[in-house]
Amino acid sequence: MVKALITGINGFVGPYLTKELVGHKYSVFGCSLEKKPNISLEGIKDYFSCDMTDFLQVKFVLNSVKPDVIFHLAGFSSVGKSFENPELCFKINVDGTRNIINSIKELKVSPKLILISSAEVYGQQKKNPVGETALVNPLSPYAKSKVDQEKIALEYGNSIIIRAFNHTGLNQPDMFVIPSFRKQIREGVSGSTIFVGNIDVVRDFSNVVDVVRAYRIICEKGVIGEIYNVGSGRGYSLRYILNKMIKDSGKSFQIVVDTKKYRSVDIKELVCDNSKINKLGIQVKNYFD
Repeated sequence: MVKALITGINGFVGPYLTKELVGHKYSVFGCSLEKKPNISLEGIKDYFSCDMTDFLQVKFVLNSVKPDVIFHLAGFSSVGKSFENPELCFKINVDGTRNIINSIKELKVSPKLILISSAEVYGQQKKNPVGETALVNPLSPYAKSKVDQEKIALEYGNSIIIRAFNHTGLNQPDMFVIPSFRKQIREGVSGSTIFVGNIDVVRDFSNVVDVVRAYRIICEKGVIGEIYNVGSGRGYSLRYILNKMIKDSGKSFQIVVDTKKYRSVDIKELVCDNSKINKLGIQVKNYFD
């Protein structure tokens, strides 16, 4: 039985990945900053409270679990907030990853590292969909931290990089755009106002269930040292998505642009070229198809 450690297991994706791995007979362990595990976690062998920026805590977890594979989900995940606190973003994403690698070296072990990076590293590209060979063009502190994180992981050697495009599903925090839309629609009455940021950008949103399945298959079939995009290959504007969600709700709303929700830098279009994962037999559906 493969022993897997999921960092950041209490986050949005963690419970979904746990269910996917447990369902395929992995022995799953997890760590997150919180004292206790998420109540939605089922089937994990053990849980550790761990600050990824603390080397000794990270080393303790790795020494206790001795995983065959690490799915590194833990991190600073908000693009918008990374502009407000870039130092913290880099400390968590870059130093946290470095702590994993340094712990591995000190313990003289060599687990496979599946680093969950982000399509944000591509920034604005001249051509979409974007493939793995495109030059990175990070436009935010978050994206820059992910580029540095990837470099550290690839230098380790026994690693695979996954560049995840946007994904959503139940229990995603309201600070993300789709849950924010959903909450305002659910709580609002017809004729009321929905406040939005820039809804003319195009994004590729996948179902998180498909995404974690892709993570597992890439772990099992992917090539060490390679980079894999994970996304549906279909992009829609946020305006189209919001109008579709409003129509499906049976309500009507006035859409008002709130400039406070604008990012200082935004990517106009970001759509996944998923041909590489398709060759592994992975199919990812767009959440809004």
